[in-house]
Amino acid sequence: MAIPQPKVLGFREAKTLKASVVIPTYNRADLLRQALAGIVTQQFPRDHFEVLVIDNNSHDHTASVVAEFASAHPAPRHVHEPQQGLDHARNRAIAESRGEIILFGDDDILVQPDWIAQMVVPLLADAGARRIGAVGGEVIPVFPHGLPDWVREWHAPLGFRPDTGPLGPRQAPMGANLAIPRWVFEQLGPFHTALDRAAGNYFSGGDSEMIRRVRAAGLEVWFAPAAAVQHQMPASRTTFRYAARHAFDSARSRVIDRAGQPAAAGYFVGRLFANIAKAFGFTLLSFVNAILFRTGAAKQALVRAWRSCGYLYQIPRSLLGKV
Repeated sequence: MAIPQPKVLGFREAKTLKASVVIPTYNRADLLRQALAGIVTQQFPRDHFEVLVIDNNSHDHTASVVAEFASAHPAPRHVHEPQQGLDHARNRAIAESRGEIILFGDDDILVQPDWIAQMVVPLLADAGARRIGAVGGEVIPVFPHGLPDWVREWHAPLGFRPDTGPLGPRQAPMGANLAIPRWVFEQLGPFHTALDRAAGNYFSGGDSEMIRRVRAAGLEVWFAPAAAVQHQMPASRTTFRYAARHAFDSARSRVIDRAGQPAAAGYFVGRLFANIAKAFGFTLLSFVNAILFRTGAAKQALVRAWRSCGYLYQIPRSLLGKV
């Protein structure tokens, strides 16, 4: 099953700004306040960037938080996107923004004063050649409420290289810290929404699918380590419930993503049988660790079993052409 191609959004004609910083958000007003505090004080020419907050149906005090920064220059612009889903919000940002470069961040990031500059300089330098299709920065998870040992291995920073330059073909930056020139969207279209993260699920993959399209078009993907952001991870993201659901939905999103690529059916058959064995093996391992009172190891094994269950749930659906 191929991923549905979303309708290409209409792009604004006026492109007078160097960069548009866009922050999709959903019900995380207090974290958003911290993110905006760093963004509006960037060491970047004030008249050369804008800030858009794409409110994806929040029912908390998101709008009032944005209003708190009304005196900033530039003042963040509050945009409501009623279609639920991270990539719907990203696509709305593409349509609403005016920058030559669109810089995507999460609503829970903490940035350094030169963040925008570090992210956009490679793309501004490349504007004439158009060889670089995307630049990613490091995303460093931080845990204000502590990090249980049993989930530590799943939250390592992604520091691909120590200097600014191209990434290898199997390396993909995270969407929480990603800059893409506007002309890339005009050429390749917006984000696909079939791999969308919305309220109630932890689907992901819209950013990695876009990176794959960028590379398929013969463009380079770069990494800017000096543009690192801290990604706040509250206690709710270190629970067994969150880890298991995230593993299940991430596996599903990988299957849906793979369904649009060549030789998907053969890959799915192999993965189906492999994950039957993994689901059984990890469940048994979890049971053994629980008996031995190794609670952390039991949780780890059960999360891995649940990831295999995500594959087992989605592979038959994708073979039948369902999402």
